[in-house]
Parts: sequence; C-alpha cells; structure tokens
Amino acid sequence: MYFIYRCLINFIFILSPIIIIYRILKGKENYLRISERYALSFKNKPNKRLIWIHASSIGEFNSMLPLIEKFQKNKNIGSILITTNTLSSAKLVEKLKLKKTIHQFFPLDTNLVINRFLNYWKPSALILCESEIWPNLINNIKKRKIKLILINARITPKAFKNWNKISSFAKNIFGKIDICLSQNYETEKYLKMLGAKNIFNLGNLKYATSKSYFSEKLNKNLINYFNKKKILLTSASIHLNEIDFSLLNHMHISKKLKIKNPISIIVPRHIERVKEIISRADKLKLNYHLHSKKSKVPLNTEVYIVDTYGDLKKFYQISSLVFIGGSLINHGGQNPLEAVKLDCKVIHGPDVGNFNDIFKTLKKIQLSSKFITYQQGFNLVEKSLRTSKKGNNSRKLIKYGNKVLKDVHKKVLKNII
Repeated sequence: MYFIYRCLINFIFILSPIIIIYRILKGKENYLRISERYALSFKNKPNKRLIWIHASSIGEFNSMLPLIEKFQKNKNIGSILITTNTLSSAKLVEKLKLKKTIHQFFPLDTNLVINRFLNYWKPSALILCESEIWPNLINNIKKRKIKLILINARITPKAFKNWNKISSFAKNIFGKIDICLSQNYETEKYLKMLGAKNIFNLGNLKYATSKSYFSEKLNKNLINYFNKKKILLTSASIHLNEIDFSLLNHMHISKKLKIKNPISIIVPRHIERVKEIISRADKLKLNYHLHSKKSKVPLNTEVYIVDTYGDLKKFYQISSLVFIGGSLINHGGQNPLEAVKLDCKVIHGPDVGNFNDIFKTLKKIQLSSKFITYQQGFNLVEKSLRTSKKGNNSRKLIKYGNKVLKDVHKKVLKNII
C-alpha cells in the first residue's frame, strides 16, 4: 500500500504545477510563495532549538494558538516553525506577528521535497494537529528519530472506515507516532484500533482561549455605527447554498417585527463567493456594504458583508446570535467555539458531524439550538431578539478550556524538551 501511495503522490507532484496555477486563479494560493510548496525557498532559520507545528487551516491553527503562546515563553524552545496549507491561515499567522515563530507553507508530501525541507529546518520535534496524517512525512521523521506528536487528534467515523480498509498500512503509519493526544473518547478508540500507541484523552484543545483572542476589535467608527443599528443575525463561515437563509431571514424578521434600522452581518467561508451574495442581495433589493471598503457605511445598509480574512472575531464581539455555516448543507458544520467564547449563542442546521461533540456540549449548557427548515431558523432568531443578551454565557466553557490547555501543555513539554 505504501508503494501505491508513493506512486499516487508522485503523480500528483508531476501535476502539481497545473493544480497550483488553478489555485492561484481561484485566489487560494500566493504565487510569490509557490516555491515553499517544493521546499525550494526558505525564510532565515535561527540557530536555536526548533519545534515544528503543522496545522492545516484557520480552525486548526486557532486551536494551537494558546499552546504556541505558552511555547513562546519557554526558554528551552528557541524557535517555532508553523506550517499551514491555506492562504487564509497564512495571512492570519502573519497578522498576529507571534514571537519566536516562522511561517512556511506545508511542503508536498513526496520524499524528495520532505527530505529537502527537513535537511534545512532540522526540527527537534514535530507536532501534527488533528487529522494531518502524511505517510512520507511520518516515515522520514521516524528515520531521523525526530519526536512526533499528534495533538488534538480527531478521527471521524467516516475517516476511520476509510483507514480501516487499509488497516495494515494504517497500523504501520499510526504506530510510528510517539504520542497521540485525542480530543474525545471516540477518537481514542479509533486510534487504538489503528495501531497508535501512548494515547491520552485530554479533551479538545479548541476549548482553550488565546490571550490575543479578545484584543482584536472593530474601530470606533464601526462600533458607533453598529450601536445605531439592530443586528438581527451574524452568519459565520457560510457556504454558497446557505446565503438564501441569511438574506431571507433578514427580510422575514425585519418585516414581521418592524425593527428600526435592522442589519444582518454575513461572513462567507470563501471570500470569492462575495459576488454571489451581492447578486442575491440585489435581486431581493437589499442594501449591502462591503467591509473592505473604507468609505462611510450608509445608515440604510441592511446586509454587511465581511469580505476580508481574519476579522470574524471582531464581529462576534458585537453580536449576540450567530448562525454557524456549513450546517445547512452536506458539509459537517464549522467550529462554533469562537462565537461562544465571545459570549454569543449559536444556531445551526442539522449537519454538524465535524464538531458533533462540541455541539452536544453547547446544547447541554443551552448555548446552541438546531433548526431544519428556514421557518424554524427564523423562529429561533425571533426568540433570540426577544430574550438574548450578552452576559457570562462563556465563563464555564473558558474555565474548562484552560484546564485542557494546562494538561496538554504539560504532556507535550514532557515529551519534547
């Protein structure tokens, strides 16, 4: 099976220039940093002990951020190499300007590229986040006797089923990981069955909160503007087929309740979908404004579209109810914890399999509600407008997250220092 994987990844390597050009055209790749994918260009490497952390996208990186902040304070860790796959996560890393950290795009998982990458950076340990399992990388890390930790591990039933079809290959790969820190009991069980060793279920690191989490705020002009408006709903990380719910909700609620100066905030999962939002808003004759515009926001704006990366938390701080995208389509939902940490209640559609445990916890503490039909969703928004206010809803969640962070930090340090 490993031979087949190598053949497949090498074939992808040959086609990769075409794939990358396509991604550039789609706005998903930085053409100035393409060489990093092939380990052909590097940022300066400090002559200090280096820990390598790989987090695929924004969600994974945000879950690692509180741990990275703790690593920055440790004198035994000279520098931290952070790799990510997506353009949005790269922009966020650079925006935060973290101390002792260097960002590179994750290299292609071929032996040639991986070895060139490792020869330059020479990490003393590699921390993989959630489900980032790369066979060539793991094999080469093991050959070099570099400590390998899978942190906040998450394996869904679907992923386990796929791995189990190639069980001997899976056991060979998972068996090479030195320590696995699972985020739930289900993953702990799957890891054991896939041949992983030294498994510890310490909880979900996504409950932890970065110290920089509350520092990002809207400018005073925007805060003053939204104080004059009534925010009906903030739709976060929504996908193409969820736009209609957000726009129709605005029309339904503002008309039914006769709200003065109503506004709805929409944050698309992919910025390139902004054109579709504008098109549908135009058809419904709704006035819209783009966040990227520096001009004054008209008072009659009904739909505020956040067409920038890394600003979602700023809008959570002025919202009380958030619709979590990816849940009304066959996607599995997006992470609701950012909204809850900033004291928002959340509503979501029926498809939240990617974060099932989290939504169950939020339901127990009455911070989330599910809807299936648009009308049910409208009713939840109406109820929230009548009853919900920002308060101390997130206090218990943050306390639990701090405990998880403390346990994970202690376990990781013990094995990499």
